[in-house]
Amino acid sequence: MSIAVENRKIIAEQIKTSYSTRFKNLILPLYLELTADILAIVVSFFIQYYIRFETSLFGVIKPNLSYDWSLILYPSLALVVYWIALFAVNGMYRNWYERSPIDEIFTMLKLVGFGCLMLAIVVLSVIQTSPRMLILIYFVVLSVNIVIFRTIARRIQLSLRKRKVINLRTIFIGKKEKVFQIARKMQLSPGWGFRPIGYISTSENKESEEGVDLIPNIGSINDFMKILEEYKPDSIVIGSKMSHRASMFNIVQICKDNNISVKIEPDLYHIFTGQSKTTNLYGIPLIDVNLNLMKPWQSFAKRIFDIVFSTLVLIIGLPLWLLLALAITIESKGGVFYTQPRVGRHGKEFKIYKFRSMVPAKPDAEQKWTVVGDKRVTKFGKFLRKSHLDEVPQFWNCFIGDMSIVGPRPEQPKFVKMFSEQLDYYNRRHKVRPGITGWWQIKYESHELSLEEIENRTKDDFYYIENMSLKLDFEIIIRTIWLVFKGHGQT
Repeated sequence: MSIAVENRKIIAEQIKTSYSTRFKNLILPLYLELTADILAIVVSFFIQYYIRFETSLFGVIKPNLSYDWSLILYPSLALVVYWIALFAVNGMYRNWYERSPIDEIFTMLKLVGFGCLMLAIVVLSVIQTSPRMLILIYFVVLSVNIVIFRTIARRIQLSLRKRKVINLRTIFIGKKEKVFQIARKMQLSPGWGFRPIGYISTSENKESEEGVDLIPNIGSINDFMKILEEYKPDSIVIGSKMSHRASMFNIVQICKDNNISVKIEPDLYHIFTGQSKTTNLYGIPLIDVNLNLMKPWQSFAKRIFDIVFSTLVLIIGLPLWLLLALAITIESKGGVFYTQPRVGRHGKEFKIYKFRSMVPAKPDAEQKWTVVGDKRVTKFGKFLRKSHLDEVPQFWNCFIGDMSIVGPRPEQPKFVKMFSEQLDYYNRRHKVRPGITGWWQIKYESHELSLEEIENRTKDDFYYIENMSLKLDFEIIIRTIWLVFKGHGQT
């Protein structure tokens, strides 16, 4: 018996999970979220009670609890039921492994605001006094506690997913090379919670046994129903274009009927990616091309934010920027700033500014792609690049409108020309302003120059373009700040 077959049998036995395991994967995250919310609600109630009766802010006489503790017990239980019901109705207890923490926080804060407004209306209809300040304090306290306890619950879930205590058993559909490429990315991000079971070949027969040690081939597309019954996956990932569209629709429908999530890697990226969003016209799903990506007020707000944020960074940090400039001058000869032509919005070239982190290049020297451990980087330059402080002057580019805080990274004209010749859709990333940080920068550390790397970067750029919003910008900025403190930069 070959090692591949033996491994496949072992994996099959492990993946044929019992209903208790499926129950654990679904219920444990739910318990964590419920516990976090209940603690936040109870703690907020007692804080609000303390502020109301133990301080002199509202001049209210403290009730005599030596006789009847129900004055605290019943209101707190009522609030727990009220908030849990409100959160549940709005889908906050779904087992969303991939839900963005920023998106979760924004949604919870909106629900807390709405819930407090309803409470205020009820209270005002019952009593004559106006507890507006008390409701406002309660909103702030509950919001802070919800964020804190939900964050703790999320970190616990992340730890459990990394240790594979809870996970999504995942089956891939597609060609071996594409499946392995996606699986490798999942292995690098165990916090997603995906556990690859195997892959289903899109060919009529099973693919060869060679090289199946990463993920075993568990059958062909013709055996799809049998595979579902045998392995009972939680998630299906379709990694390449199906030969027949009817097959894909059938797979999606079958998975939907069996409560299995489906993810599809789009096969039309080379045509419309970065320019389309799905819409619905009289029940017919269509793709809108050349759609305005953001509403006018959002675009205006984004530009105002760029100006204000850039101004604050440049002015407040001015003493530090002067010290960095002095250190650069002392270490090596040459200017403080490094300028380079880049391609911006609508293909327009502009000069990007950076603190110089390398030895000055000769005037006739060929510009090369920077690599990890580049010998041209100075000792102080390594610190600048590791901390991303070399990019601070780009806030001037943001202020004058060449760049935005968040967006696809701008490339040199010669690289844009080269990538455009290899990827016919590459230039579509220039429909928005380039950014200091972006979706790709917060996900990967690789800086190698290869077609596969550029394809991955471009797909991440297109993801941002397709989903542009102020909320996504805020999430990327928060994640970028965290990565800067971790020393995520390339040296």
